[in-house]
Amino acid sequence: MKSALIESELGPFRAQFTETGLARLQFPRAKATPVADAIDPPAKWLRQTTSALHTMLQGKTPRTLPPLDLSAGTAFRQAVWNLLLAIPGGTVQTYGELAHQLNQPKAARAVGGACGANPIPLIVPCHRVIGANGSLTGFSGGMKWKIRLLSIEGIELPLH
Repeated sequence: MKSALIESELGPFRAQFTETGLARLQFPRAKATPVADAIDPPAKWLRQTTSALHTMLQGKTPRTLPPLDLSAGTAFRQAVWNLLLAIPGGTVQTYGELAHQLNQPKAARAVGGACGANPIPLIVPCHRVIGANGSLTGFSGGMKWKIRLLSIEGIELPLH
């Protein structure tokens, strides 16, 4: 499996790239899930990914992201992932709010499914999405990671 380990103060993240860009980012100690058409990343992409990851782990917004390959998702999931990229650091939105932004107000559960399937968590910040009542719902990296990432961004918990 072609991947790069990005060291951080919270452990090594595994990044995998395709010809299009960063296709998967996995949390430290997560079981490695290979990307079928993974390549050795260009040095620039790896630098951009490393910089963005470290910046986000400091609770800041990166100036530049690496090219992202979100092609693994359906059109709906890709639309959700693009909305996630627009959620400012230090803020949260609900699944329902995102569904409304997609003009599909009854699709909150589908938005949750898209968040759970996000192949690039942290950089595509699905941790910033919460339940309608302010509850912290599931997170692909586990609830400890969600709580840690929200805390790093200065979000006071509990939210309700």
